[in-house]
Amino acid sequence: MNLTKQLIQSKSAATNIALAFAGSILLAISARLSFPLPFSPVPITGQTLAVLLLGILLGSRIGVLSVIIYLLEGFAGLPVFAAGSTGPLYLLGPTGGYLIGFIPAVFLVGYLFEKGWHKNIYSIVATMVLGTAVIYIFGVSWLAFSAGLQKALIIGFYPYLPGAAVKITLASLIALIIHKST
Repeated sequence: MNLTKQLIQSKSAATNIALAFAGSILLAISARLSFPLPFSPVPITGQTLAVLLLGILLGSRIGVLSVIIYLLEGFAGLPVFAAGSTGPLYLLGPTGGYLIGFIPAVFLVGYLFEKGWHKNIYSIVATMVLGTAVIYIFGVSWLAFSAGLQKALIIGFYPYLPGAAVKITLASLIALIIHKST
């Protein structure tokens, strides 16, 4: 039995939708943990960690639904993005690629966990690294359209690597603890 099914036993559509909304709330709260960098339009947030956790806890399908609900909430005008930002223009701004990258990242993490990549620390860490890499690929690519690739790497990737390492470590430890307790 895979980890996600062990954590979430419900086959109820209503329960799954409620879990997806709860996941969108986790993302919104993690966006409030926002620290701007003076040289970059991309703030440091807790969202990357939240996306990894959603993949671990909710799996690929419900995790993706959570992220889509979150993005729709922000698009519709709810202040759920970093520092309480909102609206469709925010999604088109410099951080839009990172936000869109949450969708394939949560899918990948959830999918790999559903396929058994939670059974040892090496596969867990690899999953977290891959999920984080997907977010940065989308984010830096989007940022490069307006800033150029070299500048996008300087203002949207390199300064975030230490924080990414911390988030990957935290998510991996949480996943390991969950796996050991199930």
